Amino acid sequence: MKDKIVVGIIGAGSMGAGIAQVAANADCDVLLFDNSLEVAENAMIKLKKVLIRLVEKDKITQEKSNEIISNIRLIDSIDQFKNADLVIEAIVENLEIKKSVFSNLEAVVGKNCIIATNTSSLSVTNLASSCTLPNRFIGIHFFNPAPLMPLVEIVPALQTDEVVLQKVNEFIKKWGKTNVIAKDTPGFIVNRIARPFYGEALRIYDEGIADFNTIDVAMKEIGGFRMGPFELMDFIGNDVNYAVTESVFKSFFCDPRYKPSFTQKQYAEAGWLGRKSSKGYYSYHEGKIVNEFSKPNKNELEKIFKRILVMLINEAADALYLNIASKSDIELAMQKGVNYPKGLLAWADELGIENCVNDLDNLYKLYHEDRYRVSVLLRNMAEVNSTFF
Repeated sequence: MKDKIVVGIIGAGSMGAGIAQVAANADCDVLLFDNSLEVAENAMIKLKKVLIRLVEKDKITQEKSNEIISNIRLIDSIDQFKNADLVIEAIVENLEIKKSVFSNLEAVVGKNCIIATNTSSLSVTNLASSCTLPNRFIGIHFFNPAPLMPLVEIVPALQTDEVVLQKVNEFIKKWGKTNVIAKDTPGFIVNRIARPFYGEALRIYDEGIADFNTIDVAMKEIGGFRMGPFELMDFIGNDVNYAVTESVFKSFFCDPRYKPSFTQKQYAEAGWLGRKSSKGYYSYHEGKIVNEFSKPNKNELEKIFKRILVMLINEAADALYLNIASKSDIELAMQKGVNYPKGLLAWADELGIENCVNDLDNLYKLYHEDRYRVSVLLRNMAEVNSTFF
């Protein structure tokens, strides 16, 4: 029996390098591969700088820093994954490229090696089909930056063996992460349920009800969110956030609940990506917003917050109704994955299930759009006056 778990990472971008750091921190032997040796070498340079800062801040010892670096080895061929226990892919979100990588990888690794994807938007079941042994394939979705974000969504494919799911769950827990198990559907838990945080905020702006700052203030001051929707989209990048929204929309056969916004599409096309381009919904200088704002109306803030919140609650309820994840995992995912101030199902209980249903029905009566249809679970619960907790 080997003393250490051997973990292979394919892709040395920010996500792959971050996962490598997490695994190395847990004392795994990490083999890091990238098609570009320069990218891999730069990843190690950046990691060393990060670890120097952590030592300076007394977050880790110098000994721990040395251990993390010594646990990571750059390799120049996937052939060197032959003794790996687990290989995680973290490359571009392109289905055919990923499937090609997995097909080549399977010819190298042993039959007991677990093969995983870090995809955030592609079908894990589809990716698993590229393997001759799809039962050892699974989704392990880290959030960026992987060393800092506690949540990991574990997503078994339709073909995944239960034993593989259990092993991966144990691996990732030992790495100090908070695990949730998600059904293999578009967006998994977080990227599915969080869509109205962005989509409904953009809709409110598009209708001329409020400007970017007013909507952000509503979610922060009334709702207690750390960042408003537009601040967060600027932080993520409008190109990235729009691509995820478009992917989820198409994957759900164009369900209007996930319909992308023309505003965000145009911002992405204009290169107004947010912080990284110094202009998005806000203008930035040295990473700080430089716009000036007038003080919003308190009553206006309450209405905006409530509209976005009930849409989020509706998504969370539907995810539970459709068995995407357990009640506890849905609550945990939204708090640990996107830093929501409380679980959405608990928030629904606090607001009152009947009040949530009435607010959604009023939106549907106003717009007559399927976007505002009430989850069957919420309606059934309102009829019998039940709660989630």
